[in-house]
Amino acid sequence: MKQFLLTMAGVFAGLVLFFIGVPFILIGMAAGATKPTPTPDSAVLVMDLRKGVTDQEAQTAFGLFSGSKYAVMSVVSALHAAESDPHVKALFVRLPEVGMEPGEADELRLAFRSFEASGKPIIIHSQGLAPEGMVTSTYMLGASGTQFWMQPGAPFQAVGLASQDIFFKRFFDKYGIKADFEQRAEFKNAVNPYLYDDYTPAHRQAQLSWMGSVYQTALVTAAHDRGVGAGKLKTIIEAGPYDAADAKAKGLIDEVGQVKEAEAAALAKGGENGRLEPMEDYIATQRLDGGGSGPAIAVINAEGDISTGPADDFGSNGINSDATSKALYDAADDDSVKAVVFRVNSPGGSDTASEQILAAVRAVKAKKPIVVSMGTYGASGGYWISSQASAIVAEPTTLTGSIGVYGGKFAMGDALSKFGVDMRRLSVGGQYATADDAGQEFTPQQRAAFAASIDKVYAGFIARVAEGRHLPAAKVADMAKGHIWTGEQAKALGLVDQLGGFYVALDKAKALAGISGDVRLKTMNPHKSPFEAIQHALGVSSKSTQTFAQVAWLLGDPKAQAVMRELTEAKLRASGADVLIPTQGF
Repeated sequence: MKQFLLTMAGVFAGLVLFFIGVPFILIGMAAGATKPTPTPDSAVLVMDLRKGVTDQEAQTAFGLFSGSKYAVMSVVSALHAAESDPHVKALFVRLPEVGMEPGEADELRLAFRSFEASGKPIIIHSQGLAPEGMVTSTYMLGASGTQFWMQPGAPFQAVGLASQDIFFKRFFDKYGIKADFEQRAEFKNAVNPYLYDDYTPAHRQAQLSWMGSVYQTALVTAAHDRGVGAGKLKTIIEAGPYDAADAKAKGLIDEVGQVKEAEAAALAKGGENGRLEPMEDYIATQRLDGGGSGPAIAVINAEGDISTGPADDFGSNGINSDATSKALYDAADDDSVKAVVFRVNSPGGSDTASEQILAAVRAVKAKKPIVVSMGTYGASGGYWISSQASAIVAEPTTLTGSIGVYGGKFAMGDALSKFGVDMRRLSVGGQYATADDAGQEFTPQQRAAFAASIDKVYAGFIARVAEGRHLPAAKVADMAKGHIWTGEQAKALGLVDQLGGFYVALDKAKALAGISGDVRLKTMNPHKSPFEAIQHALGVSSKSTQTFAQVAWLLGDPKAQAVMRELTEAKLRASGADVLIPTQGF
């Protein structure tokens, strides 16, 4: 036994030396290698969207190890700078083969169009478009380029949109699991898969409504960028699928060729000395914070589920109400800040957390304009925190609204008893003390009390929207009921003020603050950056932290990365009423 323990201790020590010692040795060797290199002359920026995208930069230290996804906001800022950068000559983009989040595609398209309008071409290449997710949004982004290439023989299957939901009701009935939930109201369908075995009429209506709006937006936008009628494009697309040659013959793309050929075409736009420059490297060279001149406008980012709880040094994967509200209060109290752009990309979360953030939004609004810029999501709790801003700007395909609430529990007692597991309970005090008991359904008294609390949250949600949007409460109640709207639909209903991306929101903030000319963007993120978080927690220098992140990424251990993801995603949501929509399978 003693020898066994000594052997195990030796193995453990070896692992520690390898996985911790080796990276820090490499850090020492590369201590001076973290400074971004200058952008070369005649640069052609390269962006591979197959890596995936998020709306905003990682707000957690562990985000450094989670892969190489692009942050849409960083890309948009970098392309904005590249428009006037004489070193940058063109952009080369590789499309994913499946659907993109529509709001992200909208935001990138606006940046692409502005970049091209500055006189710099965009070459886009696709290895095929498969009927998965919101693939017509991917096609829309491809159609925005100067040239749209597709690999020979690749499939063009962006012929429509489809969505699939799994319903658990019959499974629950078979095994004795009881989903005990309250919904306000019939369109608040996040828990419908647990309550029914098929779409309810309201569920079907709402889902087809936003899907139809997203599809129509993609078609109309692509038709505009391709210079054809929307009706004609719709007819051609829905008659598919095609291969690349047929897609070119029908005017859906411009060229058929291998990625190397498309890359060469992009390099040719850079001239004789054209060089490919990864978008990641170009982003690193930009002073995205503190650059520019003129009055300051604060930019505060919020992405993910909304929750309460302490904000820790390593940041959060979602929107922490303490950290986000502090950032908003800081912006309100900063006399150098003349307006705030609050970037929101959230399907919702805790009503308590949402209310805390909304109070901070009101505090900003009392002193200076605050404009919300919505990404793919600004729904449920995401709309709650936005509802009383000075103005709301959304993409045409942003999923917003969902003014509603649900809450409840799963009663597992009967199911577990079939396997010899018995749940017992003891309590003192009032009868509501056992309301969260997972062994049984609500008692009639508990259900009445719980339903009353849900009603109060719902009524409060409606009241806040009515006040913030200057709408009659009865009208808000009629369009609420948990109904998801796209940005385009929401604008017609008065739930948003304007359609567009981040820079439209920035222009709105400038106008409300009475600012003309250049402004200085001042990022006031709720959390430390990933580098700052590790530096603070481990007591290492900023340069060493950046190098450590690069080395860890190069080691690329999938198991280690999976553990990191699990650690950052393990946080439980707060209990009680939820104002949340299910994120869609884009």
